[in-house]
Amino acid sequence: MLRQALLAATVSGVALLSAGAVSAQTAPNSQAVPAAEPAGVDDIVVTAQRRSENIRDVPFAVTALSPQTLQEVSAGGADILSLSGRVPSLQVESSNGRYAPRFYIRGLGNVDFDFTASQPVSVVLDDVVLESVYLKGFPLFDVQQLEVLRGPQGTLFGRNTPAGVVKIDTVKPSDEFTGFGSLTYGNLGSTRAEAAVTLPASDTLQVRGAILWNHRDDWVNNAYNPSFAKAGDDDLGGFDDIAARVHVAWRPTDRLSTLLTLQARDYDGTGTMNRANVLTKGSNELNGNFDRDTVYYDGGRNNFQKQKTTSESLKVAYDFGPATLTGIVGSYQGWSQGDGDIDGGVASAPTTASYKTPFNSETGTLSSDLLQNTYELRLASNGDGRVGWQVGAFYWDERFNLVSGTFNGVGGLIPTKITDIVQKSDSWSIFGQGSYKVTDALKVTAGLRYTDDNRHYNGRIVVGTPVGGQGAVSVGDQQVSWDVSAVYQVNDDLNLFARVAKGYRGPSIQGRNLPVLTTANSETVMSYETGMKARMIDGRARFNATAYVYEVSDMQFTAIGGADNSNRLINAKKGEGYGLELDGDVYLGAGFSLAAGGAWNHTEIKDKDLLVAVCGSNCTVTDPIVMVGTTRRAAIDGNPFPQAPEYTANLTLNYVRPLGVDTELFASTDWVMQKNFNLFLYESVEFMQDTHFEGGLRAGWRDLSRGIEAAAYVRNLTDEENVIGAIDFNNLTAFVNEPRTYGVQLTKRF
Repeated sequence: MLRQALLAATVSGVALLSAGAVSAQTAPNSQAVPAAEPAGVDDIVVTAQRRSENIRDVPFAVTALSPQTLQEVSAGGADILSLSGRVPSLQVESSNGRYAPRFYIRGLGNVDFDFTASQPVSVVLDDVVLESVYLKGFPLFDVQQLEVLRGPQGTLFGRNTPAGVVKIDTVKPSDEFTGFGSLTYGNLGSTRAEAAVTLPASDTLQVRGAILWNHRDDWVNNAYNPSFAKAGDDDLGGFDDIAARVHVAWRPTDRLSTLLTLQARDYDGTGTMNRANVLTKGSNELNGNFDRDTVYYDGGRNNFQKQKTTSESLKVAYDFGPATLTGIVGSYQGWSQGDGDIDGGVASAPTTASYKTPFNSETGTLSSDLLQNTYELRLASNGDGRVGWQVGAFYWDERFNLVSGTFNGVGGLIPTKITDIVQKSDSWSIFGQGSYKVTDALKVTAGLRYTDDNRHYNGRIVVGTPVGGQGAVSVGDQQVSWDVSAVYQVNDDLNLFARVAKGYRGPSIQGRNLPVLTTANSETVMSYETGMKARMIDGRARFNATAYVYEVSDMQFTAIGGADNSNRLINAKKGEGYGLELDGDVYLGAGFSLAAGGAWNHTEIKDKDLLVAVCGSNCTVTDPIVMVGTTRRAAIDGNPFPQAPEYTANLTLNYVRPLGVDTELFASTDWVMQKNFNLFLYESVEFMQDTHFEGGLRAGWRDLSRGIEAAAYVRNLTDEENVIGAIDFNNLTAFVNEPRTYGVQLTKRF
């Protein structure tokens, strides 16, 4: 009953905002003004168009998340996957543990778990694109603001942004001595220590340093007790994640500014924990074989994974008066290693054992090495005149070397197959965008970008069958992306907008199944959206609504899994999506504030000839089956895109009660719902998910004058067990969300 009641509250909250037109695009700050005073909602300034502007003036759907929101959802050790559902139409998942997450916006994404896979959602950290999925899991700490830009963003952000952009801006140095320290401790031995400080060395030189240590003890037991396990002790689930960042800002003159950024991450933990036979044929519900605290692995060496990344970037800007010239150079380097028991059970187990699997499957990354370089130069007009413009050029290159191994599945240290691949990619582009205020109320914007993409793959089988097998392939393309938009200011509190945009994702290569190589042609997206952004009730509320429709030509999909564990790129002739997004916030009075959002997204594959491999005999495929020789294939025309929830909703309720002039009590509860989404390209009863539901609570005391805050938190309050992914061999293997975590947090700001 509690679950249903909370779900109803979430949906009702979204409905309330819609009916009353009282909402916004950011979660309210829990450091709200005292309840005794009437309050409004602050203006939100974003940089979605590479310049600072009020969010109401941006001619497309964009949502901004505050540092407070990020702090609350990451309590207990959660990573970037905790963003899933926090923004309308945003889905985040991973089958690679705490790194290499996959982002989806409005249903567009890529389920491919390979590090070399391309994604239609770009992540940009401090103006440097994190092109590889390998980099997108960099921890969130000392963040100033996170923006989610929905719809194609090819004009300003380039290739591989047909679905949107997740833009992250960290706290930069200032001319004031400021900082904070925060320590969190909770169950499962969860410890998160974060600190940052700004040091103004002189009038022209400032430094900002930040560090994060995120830890969790092992809490899952490998009950099979192979030789590599700890007999009678917990083996999996733990991690140590250490990251640091230094910004050095130098402004020798009023016109010239520079920002040097250095980052590093060292991660050592447990990868995704696959669990065999936790679904039953004919049902998508977890069965009695599922136990959060227990797995049965004969391979994978307890699914260990390690990753190290470093980066350097330099941003230089010179103000000529009428325009500013900005140059950004960035470089990322990375290395990783890991292993995984993919089948999630034991093939040699007795037939009656709950963890019995039809066969062993164990794969690992022996080593991976990434080098990414980016170069950008842009010239943008200054001021807020009738005409605004920016032009630029961009170059990106990447080299990725992956040595992967297939093992015997029973703990052997020597791979039975070793594949060594090198993928080199580069892209260059030129772009421009201009805006014109037709009247004081009407502003139109148009942009254009030309992109030249190239990708080269070379791979060889070092050990295994066929001995000496190899493959090489190159793909490339040239595309033009563009957008046209308009914003009309009805009055000081209401803006209407419309936008048409063409996006583009470059061609892709999949070489996991050497000597078989597959490629996918470029996909293009035509998107149409219109909506409103309003401030209402005398500035006490915001409300935003967007309706959209898009069509994808030559849509790229990765057909993963099936009984033969294949991983192949395919192109669907078309894909389409349409939907409605609502979000906003309102100050309710008496210390209460409410934020909510919701989305309805319909996606559909349009290709009558497209067939994909399906799971083995233990699942119930509902698509038409076509025999190709002796192999079963599913016709997926009309199916939804994978990992594309049809309905999403989120709700956050905050309360602040003043105790005195500088002290107050506060409480916040947040809830997320995702409903009706498929895990794979084909549909089956077992892998079509109904409703995922999860919430949290945080409450405490703060002294504003001394900058002290003490709080207690609970994440996954109702301890929901949500299936977030699966392995569809023939044993109904799945993996689930994080368990309930709780603890206390102490923060000091200065």
